[in-house]
Amino acid sequence: MSTHQIHSEKGVFYFTTFTCYKWLPLIEQSQSYEYFEKWFTEISNRGCLVNGFVIMPNHLHIICYPTQESKGLNHIIGEAKRFLAYEIVKRLKNQKKINLLKALERGVRASEKSNGKKHQVFKLSFDAKEISSKKGFINILDYIHHNPVKGKWSLANDFVEYPHSSAAYYELGESKPSFLTDYRDV
Repeated sequence: MSTHQIHSEKGVFYFTTFTCYKWLPLIEQSQSYEYFEKWFTEISNRGCLVNGFVIMPNHLHIICYPTQESKGLNHIIGEAKRFLAYEIVKRLKNQKKINLLKALERGVRASEKSNGKKHQVFKLSFDAKEISSKKGFINILDYIHHNPVKGKWSLANDFVEYPHSSAAYYELGESKPSFLTDYRDV
């Protein structure tokens, strides 16, 4: 996947991933899962439709569709990472996770410190790949939905049981989160 690139196309689906600094489980440690879902509502209101997702302990996969009215994928993801980082740091401070906060402080590059940045919560870039076919979309949706039960992960007995994912909606027909737009409706 591409990094440090401008993803200027609108009206297309993107498979997007961003990860926590050094793959630390910051989302889990800060108990921020529901805050990410608030962010999904916010970006949907700003014209970037959320069509599929999984929130993992240390990274996020999202399939999204920037509409013509949106400011574009790079702007939306950049802004999201900034506000999500503020929330994660706030929660880690409230939980007094001092060692973890110090590790995030050490991760800030000197040039960014001079601009006032205090913590490196996410990797500097994000990955995004345009999805060009329905078959490709379904393959990626299947991949992200199975992520919680693949490899080293054992976050649920069955992938459809993992609560921080769009799998239950797409696979079982359970109620759709308010921020989720079914890709078949786009």
